[in-house]
Amino acid sequence: MSRKCVNNPDQFCYVCGDVTFASQRRSITPLITKAYQLYLGCKLGDQDKQWAPHIRCNTCASSLRSWLNGKKRSMRFAVPIVWREPTNHINDCYFCMVPCVGQATGMSKKKKSVINYPNIPSAMSPVPHSDENPIPKPPESYTCESENESDHGDRVIRQEEDMPSTSRDPDFIPSTSCHQPHKIKQSELNDLVRDLELPKCKAELLGSRLQQWNLLEDDVSVCVFRKRHKDLEPCFNIENNLVFCSNINGLLAALNINYNPEEWRLFIDSSTLSLKAHQWHICGDLKVVALLLGLQLGYTKFCCFLCEWDSWAKALHYTKQNWPVRQFLEPGQKNVQHMPLVDSKKNLLPPLHIKLGLMKNFKFPRLSEAKVKEGIFVGPQIRNILKDTQFENTLTGIEKTAWNDFRLVVTNFLGNRKADNYKTLVKNMLSSYQKMGCNMSLKIHFLHSHLDFFPDNCEAVSNEHGEHYCWTLGTDAPETIHKRTAKSQRI
Repeated sequence: MSRKCVNNPDQFCYVCGDVTFASQRRSITPLITKAYQLYLGCKLGDQDKQWAPHIRCNTCASSLRSWLNGKKRSMRFAVPIVWREPTNHINDCYFCMVPCVGQATGMSKKKKSVINYPNIPSAMSPVPHSDENPIPKPPESYTCESENESDHGDRVIRQEEDMPSTSRDPDFIPSTSCHQPHKIKQSELNDLVRDLELPKCKAELLGSRLQQWNLLEDDVSVCVFRKRHKDLEPCFNIENNLVFCSNINGLLAALNINYNPEEWRLFIDSSTLSLKAHQWHICGDLKVVALLLGLQLGYTKFCCFLCEWDSWAKALHYTKQNWPVRQFLEPGQKNVQHMPLVDSKKNLLPPLHIKLGLMKNFKFPRLSEAKVKEGIFVGPQIRNILKDTQFENTLTGIEKTAWNDFRLVVTNFLGNRKADNYKTLVKNMLSSYQKMGCNMSLKIHFLHSHLDFFPDNCEAVSNEHGEHYCWTLGTDAPETIHKRTAKSQRI
């Protein structure tokens, strides 16, 4: 994996996998290594790997030492956490899926008990004792592993690594010798930019650097990315301030996609410059969603497209969770003005706008009420303020509690990971907002009454996409075999 993990692996215990703060970290000694082998029935390894922890917590060290000396009967598990090399940072990296550890992010010693640890192939959770995994008895005598025995074990591991692989994947064969540089073609440069998901300016900069180092073919143009949208632009029209796709068949044909009219492939954004009109479901601002569903705009009584939530009955907002479901969207009834253009089930709740609606309830210095009301924050600014300790220190009492709850919801629900206890986290945040005296907006109502309507991975359907989305779907050199391929799906 190319980038670093969110957390350092040495912030976790190798034995149990729990977050271990500096005061609780201990080095792995030969005595602990021997006790680990005697109690758990396997050797303590992976200490030469960067993707594995190299420390153990004080609790596991004391438990193993006490068991070995006959002072403690057992540990809290029979099989320790099993580490393997992760394949990606999204759903197979233990250190990225655990919330960021540190005082600035809220994951301090006081909140260690609320951390929800994932059980994934690269880090399988410990297994407790049972009839199949009984508690072992400590030996009457033992000797710590010598350095020679350790060296022998390393030799065995190296011999196993040198054995031929049983994988059925084709081996990568370089097309040129290691002493001769490979000249990059235009199609290869285009696919490289797609794999790196670079915007136009960064793509041109990459091409310029490669050209400066004489790594491009003579006919390669580094300025071609400025007009890479021209092939798709005829499929779109602009009327006043509205950008829309007028030739769906042409757009999908340019992307080599078989058109299926039963599948909604629409992305709607309020921008007047970006051509964003391609995604599996509809994800956009709630005002745009209301227009598509024919709902009346403004501060209306029934503004939710999923249920008959009464936005004027403020006394019931935090006490009543289940409202009558909207069976039909009929014009002239309950704030419906026009016939809906799309099915309400095809809509996705935008995580970014939900975050903006939640942040408006906090006070920010030197910002007018009008600016906060209109939503002046964007995605990167939200991430920056979540890391700002100075802002957190200005909050006191229930505001600070609500801010910490908001941070946990953003990290464990509105991001690319949904924690197992996400319902409890959302419930705690709504309780803090109620104590803070916040009026329930439509965005807060979705969290209160329609939590199951959110997708499993909110970040995957977020509306924080760039205008190069359509162009990055294709490929110019599908027959080329690379030593390492990108995780993004290509058509």
